[in-house]
Amino acid sequence: MPDRLRGDVRLLGEMLGTVLAESGGDDLLADVERLRRAVIGARDGSVTGDEITDLIASWPLERAKQVARAFTVYFHLVNLAEEHNRIRSLRERDDADNPPPESLAAAVRSIREDEGEQRLGELVAGMEFHPVLTAHPTEARRRAVSTAILRVSEQLERFNSSHPGSSEAAESRRRLTEQVDLLWRTSQLRYTKLDPLDEVRTAMSAFDETIFQVIPEVYRTLDAALDPEGTGLRPTMAKPFVRYGSWIGGDRDGNPFVTHEVTREAISIQSEHVLRALENTCERVGRTLTLYGNLTPPSEALRHALDSAQAGHPRLVSEILTRSPNEPHRQFLMFATERLRATRERNADLAYSGPEAFLADLRMVQDSLAQAGATRQAYGELQHLIWQAETFGFHLAELEIRQHSAVHAQALQEVRAGGELSERTQEVLATLRVIAWIQERFGVDACRRYIVSFTRSADDIAAVYELARHALPEGQAPVLDVIPLFETGADLAASPTVLGGMLELPEMQQRLKDTGRRMEVMLGYSDSAKDVGPVSATLRLYDAQAELTRWAGANDVKLTLFHGRGGALGRGGGPANRAVLAQAPGSVAGRFKVTEQGEVIFARYGQPAIAQRHIEQVGHAVLMASTHTVQEHTAAAADRFRDTADRIAAAAHEAYRHLIDSDAFAEWFSRISPLEELGELRLGSRPSRRSAARGLDDLRAIPWVFAWSQTRINLPGWYGLGTGLAAVNDLEELGRAYAEWPLFASLLDNAEMSLAKTDRAIAERYLALGGRPDLTELVLDEYDRTRELVLKVTGHERLLENRRVLSRAVDLRNPYVDALSHLQLRALEALRSETAEELSETNRSHLERLLLLSVSGVAAGLQNTG
Repeated sequence: MPDRLRGDVRLLGEMLGTVLAESGGDDLLADVERLRRAVIGARDGSVTGDEITDLIASWPLERAKQVARAFTVYFHLVNLAEEHNRIRSLRERDDADNPPPESLAAAVRSIREDEGEQRLGELVAGMEFHPVLTAHPTEARRRAVSTAILRVSEQLERFNSSHPGSSEAAESRRRLTEQVDLLWRTSQLRYTKLDPLDEVRTAMSAFDETIFQVIPEVYRTLDAALDPEGTGLRPTMAKPFVRYGSWIGGDRDGNPFVTHEVTREAISIQSEHVLRALENTCERVGRTLTLYGNLTPPSEALRHALDSAQAGHPRLVSEILTRSPNEPHRQFLMFATERLRATRERNADLAYSGPEAFLADLRMVQDSLAQAGATRQAYGELQHLIWQAETFGFHLAELEIRQHSAVHAQALQEVRAGGELSERTQEVLATLRVIAWIQERFGVDACRRYIVSFTRSADDIAAVYELARHALPEGQAPVLDVIPLFETGADLAASPTVLGGMLELPEMQQRLKDTGRRMEVMLGYSDSAKDVGPVSATLRLYDAQAELTRWAGANDVKLTLFHGRGGALGRGGGPANRAVLAQAPGSVAGRFKVTEQGEVIFARYGQPAIAQRHIEQVGHAVLMASTHTVQEHTAAAADRFRDTADRIAAAAHEAYRHLIDSDAFAEWFSRISPLEELGELRLGSRPSRRSAARGLDDLRAIPWVFAWSQTRINLPGWYGLGTGLAAVNDLEELGRAYAEWPLFASLLDNAEMSLAKTDRAIAERYLALGGRPDLTELVLDEYDRTRELVLKVTGHERLLENRRVLSRAVDLRNPYVDALSHLQLRALEALRSETAEELSETNRSHLERLLLLSVSGVAAGLQNTG
């Protein structure tokens, strides 16, 4: 472990120990230490699992809950220390002459050398990265906990930047301990369920604190890579390539709490945040432009604009002129600031009609500065503001609507029948009216994408267009891009046929004409993996991408594939940049759209340096995946190893379905995991099941993956792979596939990560709760087989051998996760026992709270939920 990271972990651990002793006495600290030493001893064989069980059983339930909270808080602090270390590493690796790997500058250098300046220009001009924030319930932390962690982070940064031994260092240490104490005393569990607008406001914190500031830094990095000597002195060569979307407040598939009123309020909250951010930035930039008019004369256009402003708003402009005499550029930006404020406050007399008018004003000021020779002012901070306005508009992120195809089918049936409409059908029509209102208020780009879950035919797409015509008077229907979402294995296979049918729809033909034949298709990773297993899903998604790319080429369609990836490996997660490079050749084509869910949002956008690194890594991958060199290499590898992959997928799929199709599998899964209790964590507004049914088909993919991660087996990330690899029985061939085919390498690397976070001994105890030795044997045999063959194919002696940083982090965490797992098992065994019904109400309440505390702690320790 790096010395500074070790120092931060030790410092924060000591402070937590102090806080525990102050809060619960030395006995609490001693119990935490006993369990800590025991789980570390279990890793080296000096302590048995039974001894740890006996230790935990000796504590009253109240003490067990306190210990669980202590380990949970410890993980929050370790995560924070690692985050700070990552930021330090990024800063230390920042070298303009030698750009770090997977950066925009590295991509620019590589493409310039391999494919030439012209091709580089084409790729940069066409690049798009479209992250879509979702409210899927995968963030186990309360917002109050996240805020407390942020305060600890600020104080840790202050402490590390102070001079050792100084009074400033002493005060920083005191403040840091104070914030650790506050984190310890903050409840780790939510007492009330989140509503959708709570989720909207939570996402806004990432925008306010990070995303808005980071975006222009990313574009500046790209501009400097393209022309390091000229950046800031000439018109930018980097166009805005990031466009944020959001499902938060728009995704109503299976969430009855997302209504048309919520959608309307969600876009209003977004607009309030972005307008306030633009207003503050415009004012800051404007106040710095203290350029004397005689030295930097305004252009004729700017003079006319100031005259017009004074004619229309004499009192306001006179006040500005008085405060900034003979500073025309500053005057006009201060007037623009007032117009932004009026836009936010809905003052129609002064407000901008839309972001285009605001951008026109900014560009006029920029042109005036450039004409006067003030190029540094024209293309410096003012350019950053222009980039922000271009990226976020007045709506911040495009609000996307999602609904299940079955809901539309029922609504259309009712509308056509002409009778009384159900409440749900009225809600569908009201949602379409709200989309029209959003477009009128904020522009078409604020809300025009409508995603249809479980699309089975072109009729599912046509239904939305027909409902829109029923919802509004003729000629007033909103502009809609209705997007099919293919989620199951069968739906993925049928996707080209569905798209062919969509081309026959008049509304789709008009949209293709209006957009230059652009079209979007969404691929669901979560449900496909849950349906057919991780191995088969990976290859079916790859095949679907390849087939859709061929279809788009044959039909002259500029296709964007929207990847519905989750945060966890069992839901298509993993490093986003590696995922891009593993896509089918031609399927990226300079464009990448992907969901960013739950804990992933704050992992990637919680700190500016990490957020910039994430966006740059994806941008690098999008550029590189679109080059001829990478596409040719990927295509050749896919052709060479396709037969091998098919054999692996067939055997893996059979093994996976054999397990989950076993008799009473759903009931067994509920017994061995905290699945049914997860809803009590109140992770989000959406129910964990699509209906009241209790089967696996109705269970959403998120709790499916979350519950398996809690059992320490992480089954959705690897199950079936061992059987698939064994079916090939050719280690040399498999090794070549791993070395040459990015998709296969990504599949094995992700499985290896899941296996590294697995603990077989603890998993056995969870599996035993189900009373099904046959299923326990199936799971453990497949685990052993998969672990053995993954190591042999990759050539590794140990899991994550080639990923030292990640391996170190996993090794550091695993013993402490073990502690929480043992605490969870105490609660789960009692709640699943034959005598559970005899528990007193008090004891049951204590056990359930212990279980939920441990669930939250394990999620923090493993750094993923669903």
